[in-house]
Amino acid sequence: MRLHLLILAFGCVALGVFQPALAGTPHPSPASGRLVAESFDSGFPLSHATFNGMLAASDGKVYYVLCTGSVDTGAQMYSFDPATNVVRHLGDLTEASGEKGLKAIPQGKVHVNFLEWQGKLYFATHLGYYTLQNGRERVGVPPPGYKPYPGGHFLAYDLVAGTFEKLASAPPGQGILATTMDTQRGRLYGLTWPAGHFLRFDLATKDMKDLGPVSREGESGDGPTYRVLCRSLALDPEDGSVYLSTADGDILRYRYDRDAIETVRGENLRKDYFGTYDLTAGGGMGYAWRQTFWYAPDRAIYGLHGNSGYLFRFDPRVPRVEMIERITSAPSKRSGMYDQFPYGYLGFALAPDGRTVYYLTTGPVEDVAAGGVSSRRARQEDLRLVTYDIPAAKYEDHGAIFLPDGQRPTLVHSIALSKEGTIYALASFSRNGRQLTDLIRIRSNTVNLER
Repeated sequence: MRLHLLILAFGCVALGVFQPALAGTPHPSPASGRLVAESFDSGFPLSHATFNGMLAASDGKVYYVLCTGSVDTGAQMYSFDPATNVVRHLGDLTEASGEKGLKAIPQGKVHVNFLEWQGKLYFATHLGYYTLQNGRERVGVPPPGYKPYPGGHFLAYDLVAGTFEKLASAPPGQGILATTMDTQRGRLYGLTWPAGHFLRFDLATKDMKDLGPVSREGESGDGPTYRVLCRSLALDPEDGSVYLSTADGDILRYRYDRDAIETVRGENLRKDYFGTYDLTAGGGMGYAWRQTFWYAPDRAIYGLHGNSGYLFRFDPRVPRVEMIERITSAPSKRSGMYDQFPYGYLGFALAPDGRTVYYLTTGPVEDVAAGGVSSRRARQEDLRLVTYDIPAAKYEDHGAIFLPDGQRPTLVHSIALSKEGTIYALASFSRNGRQLTDLIRIRSNTVNLER
């Protein structure tokens, strides 16, 4: 069966180029509050839930990774050209990491977004093959005849040459869960999973430094030593500081001038609005932020708390955290309940216009006949697009997103925004009777932003 799947997966991949059939042209339906998305066939049936792993690059193409939980196959990287609707297969990330034929747990995932600098895309690899222990994902135990996971890598992809370069590696058994890049100072930063080590890599000197764990034993711990790890590193480009948060609500700062990590004093994320958490139980981010970006006009970090859905601003110079607005979907606000996925969603980004936050979130399917919504875990949810105009302080829910055949895209934890405002994401849906993850697009002319 595995051989058959591999033949199916790579019979098309070997060709390298796909001219996918479009799932349809999206047409918004203002009366029903619907947006319709196109889907594209990348030719990888082993794909499953993907987190981040996207960028609309300066060459006009969209680059993305499809992840897999296979012990034999690594994550696959693609480009999509909006001018021709052509998907091109760029490479297997296990092979790009120099591990072809190693017969080890592969580089099955990219959990970070691409960062573009000087004609290259910078990113990092992670594992996708896990072992469940007491309901928690652990680093996969290799089957007989396989080697353990060798560790994730910082990689670079040359946009012109179409080649990969392995830059540096995480400790053995550790994937790279979050990254950021300081282009002014030529630095890459990463946070490993499951132990939560903070990594610093200097592109000029090739010096890699492991600054150690940042949150107890991270997601490798148990009971009091367990802490879910931060998924977003935020760079202050002015002084080179890198900020991250912990499930306990502490805000940590990597200081470029000292090459060391310290806890921010006088402010934290332990806010009543964010909720109350058993930090040893897992199943959510606790007080840690879910996703962030640097907002230059305010010289501040804008962040999303996942479970509560609150947008907030963190001014590192005061320091101060300020609540802005709950940007969950309108149906979620009306229900008064949290969304189903307690971690929150990663499809949260600042648009190229420099003022609008785009957020792909969910909302309960409202049962008008029943007069409300069902419980958090039992109810059905729509994928929805929310925007927030920062200068105008304007929130807007643009409606639910459907494929042309009526399917609801699910498991969306990614977003890429083109300069003209087109939205791309990686979503799970059924194709020819098989559930998989692939690229979807919502055209810019279907989203009306009121100024």
